[in-house]
Amino acid sequence: MNAELFVDVTPSNISIALLEDKRLVELRKEKSNIQFTVGDIYLGRVKKIMPGLNAAFVDVGYEKDAFLHYHDLGPQFKTLNKFLNMTRNKKGAVALHKLKPENDINKHGAISDVLTTGQEVLVQIAKEPISTKGPRLTSELSLAGRNMVLMPFSDKVSVSQKIESAEERQRLKRLLLSIKPKNYGVIVRTVAEGKMVAELDQELKMLVKRWEDNSAKIYGVKNPGLVVGEIGRTSALLRDIFNPSFNAIYVNSPEMYQEVRDYVGLIAPDRQNIVKLYKGNAPIFDQFSIERQIKSLFGKTVSFKSGAYLIIEHTEALHVIDVNSGNRSKSTSNQESNALEVNLAAAQEIARQLRLRDMGGIIVVDFIDMQSNENRQKVFEKMKEAMSSDRTKHNILPLSKFGLMQITRQRVRPEMHIETEETCPTCYGTGKRAPAILLPQEIENAVRYAVEKLHLKKLTLRVHPIVDAYLKKGFLSLVTQWKFRYSMNLRVVSSDSLSFLEYEILDKDKKKVSLV
Repeated sequence: MNAELFVDVTPSNISIALLEDKRLVELRKEKSNIQFTVGDIYLGRVKKIMPGLNAAFVDVGYEKDAFLHYHDLGPQFKTLNKFLNMTRNKKGAVALHKLKPENDINKHGAISDVLTTGQEVLVQIAKEPISTKGPRLTSELSLAGRNMVLMPFSDKVSVSQKIESAEERQRLKRLLLSIKPKNYGVIVRTVAEGKMVAELDQELKMLVKRWEDNSAKIYGVKNPGLVVGEIGRTSALLRDIFNPSFNAIYVNSPEMYQEVRDYVGLIAPDRQNIVKLYKGNAPIFDQFSIERQIKSLFGKTVSFKSGAYLIIEHTEALHVIDVNSGNRSKSTSNQESNALEVNLAAAQEIARQLRLRDMGGIIVVDFIDMQSNENRQKVFEKMKEAMSSDRTKHNILPLSKFGLMQITRQRVRPEMHIETEETCPTCYGTGKRAPAILLPQEIENAVRYAVEKLHLKKLTLRVHPIVDAYLKKGFLSLVTQWKFRYSMNLRVVSSDSLSFLEYEILDKDKKKVSLV
């Protein structure tokens, strides 16, 4: 498998696209200044105890209080609370390996037994804010690395069950038990299989140092406040998915390029040269045809094979996917074999869509009806195989007698949603606008406004590819005329993400210029 990662950095957003064999399989679009991401550790304050829910609402600085259930406190909550009180009253690091652990909390206890209103707590974001809900919290703190996850206040070592060899699991467990400090637990990740003690010891020391350096800051943190921030989103994605099949990572920002290159050098020093700085004039997603895939894959209807298509509907409670054969029904006289062929191909595309849109919660798939139990089992096995590469926790149930398959997929961040249909940017839904022949004059007026009123001398004009070709046509093109007429530096770039009559003007910092 050939995997490539593309990172598009703009002043307001970071977009990350993962392609496998030139097919888009993961997409992340986030604001540059996003907060409350999974993995962030906060110092919060208990706002309200809810005995009926056996939970508490905690203020971590978000507009809505975060949710902390009793079962998410972790067995070592008393030890964590003792450590927090010590660090809040003493400047400098508190040596966790010298701390005497407290007794574990009662597994079947009540939230009011361990928490009180106004109490300070150290918590980690387990789920990002979604819809009208605040973040979901846990007090079982962890710091994720490439080969392992460090668990302060625990003392256990567990190994990923995805490592099939029992001997290898035992080797890794013995190895980590021999090198880990006291009062630190470790979860060994699948990628650690076959790794030597020197590499694992180096990473363990790095994670312990990261915890000690950040926990020393708790003394001066204003409540509520961030204690440990997750590493950059690009680096976090690399940490989770990087493997030898990666042959290129393209980044269009020099600063992000250096961050990614340094991180790849840390986890795979011999692969640092696959990180490349993109310097092309066209937007990076347009240059590598990613924008076209986004437009074709995020609609309500998704075609996948010889006329067959999916219809994807989203509700507050669940997601519904309907499989349709389209014009394939005419391709064979055997309805059962045709249904099986479409359903098998649909299973592959559905697994891709769940990962691409990061759909979580309950997903119900309505496959084409099949009479044979053997064929239903084939579709079930195909879906399990297709979703085996999905890192998110999920559970798949066999097809019911009605042809429905139920899937649950862990939801930790808002679902990726991209509008593929929008209000016309030129008529704003009225259906009335000046003739398209006047578009060049409209663009020139916008350029003149930016130069004369906003006093900008270096502009980038983003337009649809057809309009781009028209503006650059001829020896003395319209673009050349505007440059001389207004004495400014103008660069015109085509973009597949824009509609035919849509355009954008960017300043020298690539920020969109307001023309109102």
